[in-house]
Amino acid sequence: MVYKFEQLNPREVEQMLGITLQETRVYREIKQEGARSLILRQLTRRIGELPPVLRERVETLCLEELENLAVALLDFTSMADLQAWLEALGD
Repeated sequence: MVYKFEQLNPREVEQMLGITLQETRVYREIKQEGARSLILRQLTRRIGELPPVLRERVETLCLEELENLAVALLDFTSMADLQAWLEALGD
């Protein structure tokens, strides 16, 4: 529906529809997908190509976990750091 109003900025669409876009499921899903994509690229650059099992595990993280991983990966120096972080999530 928002695409029908391409000439309007997000605030104008929100006012017109009486909603807050950030509270919509579509917005949250887009934000989560963007975060996931960026974090996977950052991990690959930081510690190398991820094995499929680790990549799949990262792809299952919720937005809050992805945001926490985005901060944690700044300290990663090896694949073992990512594995340990993911294992700690399961505790």
